[in-house]
Amino acid sequence: MSLERFQDLFIDYLISERGYSKNTIDSYSRELLRFITFISDITDDINSITQTNIVDYLRYLDTLGLDRRTQHHNMVVVRQFFRFLLRERYINSNPSSLIDIPKVRMNLPEYLTVEEVERLLMQPDSKDKFGVRDAAILEVMYSAGLRASELCNLRTNDVNLDAGFIRVFGKGSKERLVPIGQKAILKLKEYIGNARALFIRSGQTDFLFLNKSGKRLSRVGLWKILKHYATLAGIKKDIYPHILRHSFASHLIQNGADLRAVQEMLGHSDISTTQIYTHLDTKRIVEMYKKFHPRG
Repeated sequence: MSLERFQDLFIDYLISERGYSKNTIDSYSRELLRFITFISDITDDINSITQTNIVDYLRYLDTLGLDRRTQHHNMVVVRQFFRFLLRERYINSNPSSLIDIPKVRMNLPEYLTVEEVERLLMQPDSKDKFGVRDAAILEVMYSAGLRASELCNLRTNDVNLDAGFIRVFGKGSKERLVPIGQKAILKLKEYIGNARALFIRSGQTDFLFLNKSGKRLSRVGLWKILKHYATLAGIKKDIYPHILRHSFASHLIQNGADLRAVQEMLGHSDISTTQIYTHLDTKRIVEMYKKFHPRG
């Protein structure tokens, strides 16, 4: 069987069994093709690939001038590829298992303070349908810690206002239930009851948040909404939709929320992804110490 055929089998597995999104599949396909192209000049036998070959590939990535994050992700893809081959018994041993993946410097995400969030949420004007919609959008994003795509893909039947939660489909179409606060519930009731119908132009759509043309709100549209209200609120930080997700998580951690609970609400498959917010909290503690301790 050719190396390209093994690549196809792996990608089919990611689609059919792991449910990865199109963007993730495209990324994996691109990076695995780079590896297959490199290895093809050495061997066309999947069982003859050695640890040395993979180390050479890692060195090759460095010569391409790729940053550490990209190199890291390339090696993550290669490792998953060989784990798949071993599990399906296409190979007898995994040549990538003992190779150290390049470490990636952890960049702490930017987030808003509670006061900045309050200023942001106060900006929409409820006198028109856009203000009612935008107030609901901002409240839901902060209340539930949603990704931009998750917010834009919400449908009317994903919202249970009586029970106080929304159903979210995250990465890989993984479903989770996330609670929302009373303020978000009130804003959603106002939007659904009074404003949403005013956006519908022709036909019906079950997407929850609509643009002025009556279609599903896009991520670009969401970004523009957030930037507009951040400007009105006088927030000087770089504003993007994910910043409300970061703010949601960091504020929960700062107030003593259980890390596992935050992981579930964010939809992280690995708790190490959630642990970055504990570093944010530590950073805040250090800042408070330096500010208030006599010898700080």
